[in-house]
Amino acid sequence: MTRLNLLRFVPFRINRLAAEFSNALAADYARFDIDIPEWRVLATLGMHETPRSASYVVRCTRTHKTRISRAVSHLVELGLVERQETDENRREIMLQLSPKGRAVYEELVPLLLAREEQLLSGLSTEERESLERLLLALERSLDLMRCAAD
Repeated sequence: MTRLNLLRFVPFRINRLAAEFSNALAADYARFDIDIPEWRVLATLGMHETPRSASYVVRCTRTHKTRISRAVSHLVELGLVERQETDENRREIMLQLSPKGRAVYEELVPLLLAREEQLLSGLSTEERESLERLLLALERSLDLMRCAAD
């Protein structure tokens, strides 16, 4: 019988690392009363100057649409995100950061980049470059959507 060593199984290891990274960052945005899915919405919209659909956020973040929908509702309640109906398709809702949401985003980004730097501080420049190449290769192999800024 073949046994799986879970601690050497790459999907498990990547998932575990992602959970730890997310939890380390969560303290920074929790003070704005937002959680991980809400931060993902805010960060995705913050990359763009123009509105984006909720389905775009789902595709970029690979977060279930129900979680994104709840996150958007809470962000709208907080006044961080604005919803807009499109003229062509009244069922599609476009989202963008409100001025308050943009201010929160701009306050959080330097904090989160500093936290990322702290989390990666144990890696050399070469190791960071290798990690970036490997992550890109894995993303490509899984055909993950690239969500570049405007």
